[in-house]
Amino acid sequence: MYPSRRRLPLSKAIDKEPEEQFGVQEKRCRFLGAIRIKEILALVMVTIPVLLLIVALFGYDQGNSFVEATRIIRMEPEPNVTSSDDSTLQRDQEQKDSEDLSLLGGLLVSGFKKESCLSRYQSYQYRKASPHKPSLHLLSKLRAYEELHRRCGPGTRPYIKAERLLKPKQTGDSESEGCKYVVWMSFSGLGNRIISIASAFLYAMLTDRVLLVEGGEQLKDLFCEPFLDSTWLLPKDFTLTSQFSGFGQNSAHCHGDMLKKKLINSSSVSSLSHLYLHLAHDYNDQDKMFFCTEDQNLLKNVPWLIMRTNNFFAPSLFLIPSFEEELGMMFPEKGTVFHHLGRYLFHPSNNVWGLITRYYQAYLAKADERIGLQIRVFDEKSGVSPQVTKQIISCVQNEDLLPKLSKGEEQHKQPSEEDVKLKSVLVTSLTTGYFEILKTMYWENPTVTRDVIGINQPSHEGHQQTEKLMHNRKAWAEMYLLSLTDKLVISAWSTFGYVAQGLGGLRAWILYKQENQTNPNPPCGRAMSPDPCFHAPPYYDCKAKRGTDTGKVVPHVRHCEDISWGLKLVDNS
Repeated sequence: MYPSRRRLPLSKAIDKEPEEQFGVQEKRCRFLGAIRIKEILALVMVTIPVLLLIVALFGYDQGNSFVEATRIIRMEPEPNVTSSDDSTLQRDQEQKDSEDLSLLGGLLVSGFKKESCLSRYQSYQYRKASPHKPSLHLLSKLRAYEELHRRCGPGTRPYIKAERLLKPKQTGDSESEGCKYVVWMSFSGLGNRIISIASAFLYAMLTDRVLLVEGGEQLKDLFCEPFLDSTWLLPKDFTLTSQFSGFGQNSAHCHGDMLKKKLINSSSVSSLSHLYLHLAHDYNDQDKMFFCTEDQNLLKNVPWLIMRTNNFFAPSLFLIPSFEEELGMMFPEKGTVFHHLGRYLFHPSNNVWGLITRYYQAYLAKADERIGLQIRVFDEKSGVSPQVTKQIISCVQNEDLLPKLSKGEEQHKQPSEEDVKLKSVLVTSLTTGYFEILKTMYWENPTVTRDVIGINQPSHEGHQQTEKLMHNRKAWAEMYLLSLTDKLVISAWSTFGYVAQGLGGLRAWILYKQENQTNPNPPCGRAMSPDPCFHAPPYYDCKAKRGTDTGKVVPHVRHCEDISWGLKLVDNS
């Protein structure tokens, strides 16, 4: 193809005289060598001043100038080329990001054994990141509390010394170790237990006390330990455990009864080793004085406070002037108290976490949208209420949570795969009736949006069985599953729904309670905040010594959506 580039035949190349060839090459090399030496000398003469100038400009600042200069003239690597060091840094960063997510923005601390509580490190993978960030002051208070619990918890010298004060004919200096306690007594159903423990913990943080919870093996089976290197479980051999069943509003050490009989004042309280606080739904006016600053000043001198409650009483703590500033710094978003404290305290045990993750993967993971529907009818004798059924369907369809059913010719049209969305509905109820109705509706009829609706219900226990371990495992698993949904509908008055809403940081739609077998209009309404309702708040002005509407004292404590006399924390906006 290229004749001009053909080589000489081998015979002709050999016939040429070797001397002739070498002579020409020798002359050529001498000539070129002379020229090259001159070029090199010239290049050196030009380069040396330039290098000196660069050094002079950048200087030898503390011996780093040469490094800095080389950084300037160093060529950048190709963008697609990653060194082994870069890969390691990237992996380290990804691991750090994962740890940050699992620690919920600093709410939790590392150091726990992962295998002992899988939910603590895996829950973030199942729930969207919360839009509500814990304040730096709250994080600081939690770290301080953890240190206090570690120093004063069960088994420590201060604990042993403080417990000795509870024994007959024992004296001691309760202030010597600086450790005081609030003991939460096991009471009511699981939802009430969860929200009341959160309230007791908030009170413990505000008063620099250590929270210990009664509940033994059952609480241990349901929840992981929340505090590193310590336990929050009240020891079985606690000195006063045998007296718990006898504690009541007429007990000798009941705070309210002692107020009523005028047996408690600043001088008499100093000799008390413990006081019983009755803060359950049936407490009286004297018991409610717990929420007054004057009584808080008395209580702070008592080493042991034994508390029975089934309420989320946090809203009334915001009305105590001595706590107001501290609570404002801890919770700039007032309606997120249970959201933060609930995620901090309540981590499902491995047994319960298995129930949660297996069900989620089987029925919820592949859905485009997850809807939670918690149904609790308190006054239903048996069977399914037609009025409640109508209320539920009206709520979910009017609020566009679930699509309406299609009727007519258009129902036979086949939608494209891109238009079809799968919505998984998680129903929790003690009975299966409402689940069966919804499942049949959306199986037998197409929807106007062509969305495919899957209706699922994990369990149907028939009635509440508070003392049964497996029943409580399922209840806790279902509360948690509801908290993982994108949109949530809950029943009025139900602490089961409050827990799910709070953990998920969701503003649920609340199914209003029916009166006289008639449907409320509208059937449901949006919650003002994720926090639970305080069902039995005090109506008393501690300063004025008279009754008052405590739902109108401050803008962030208002009446609940589902209980007109209840109190709820909301954001000022």
